[in-house]
Amino acid sequence: MDIKDLNINYKDKRTTTLENKGDVYYIQYTALKESGFVKHGISTRFGGVSEGIFKSLNLNFTRGDDIDKVIENYKRICDALEVDVNKLVCTYQTHTNNVIRVGETPLERFYVGCKTPSGVDGLVTNVPGVVLTTSFADCVPLLFADPVKKCIGLSHAGWRGTVGKIAKITIDKMVNEYGSKASDIICCIGPSICKDCYEVSEDVHETFKESLSNRIVYEAFDDRGIIDNKHKFLLDLWQANRMICLESGLRDYNIYLPDICTNCNPDLLFSHRASKGRRGNFNAFLSISY
Repeated sequence: MDIKDLNINYKDKRTTTLENKGDVYYIQYTALKESGFVKHGISTRFGGVSEGIFKSLNLNFTRGDDIDKVIENYKRICDALEVDVNKLVCTYQTHTNNVIRVGETPLERFYVGCKTPSGVDGLVTNVPGVVLTTSFADCVPLLFADPVKKCIGLSHAGWRGTVGKIAKITIDKMVNEYGSKASDIICCIGPSICKDCYEVSEDVHETFKESLSNRIVYEAFDDRGIIDNKHKFLLDLWQANRMICLESGLRDYNIYLPDICTNCNPDLLFSHRASKGRRGNFNAFLSISY
């Protein structure tokens, strides 16, 4: 399928643009482009060399795709974003709320294709040229940028990361490591599964009630009642992360919600739910310009 044939199902408020360099297509946030000090992008499925269920720009090494093709895909998207593939810092995500600082020294740097520390779902840096990247297929990318202190953060928030307040932990890391003020930080909540598509069970609802404020739980859940003898809810990860950012000191006008749902657009972005687990990953990339 050609990307020009796609009928992308956008949400009401547009916050992103679809860009390309040749055949490589990626999503960018207007707010981050206008910040003037970062390079960023969220890869789509278009522009790579992978085949079958991984077609075509798969960026996951662990689901059975050919390793050489994945590496080539990374080279292509990094070339399109004009960042250095040799300065990528990758995460090996396990749905934690662990966030680490990365920089130039060997102990702080991990390279594409290499084994990375398990249990790291968020990264921060203030080093220009270092490229943060995290992987997704329905979970929520969280892109943070402080234009005052010139530092950035990138985190992966599934429902476990959300309930573990990885957004707050990333913000706090930027404050503690680089002297950021939360009120200066921009947060772009990336393409991910929307509320209408994300049905969860009662145990997830109870976990949120135990860990987050009543206001967040009220805003983030819709009660669907008993379905097939089980209590079901719709969960809005976008709104939950937005409100965690607000409670952490971010300004509402500095928080940007997605306009694209992964499950609604499985031909544009990999979606675990839409594909029933037969898929690759797309990535978010964030770097401070030299």
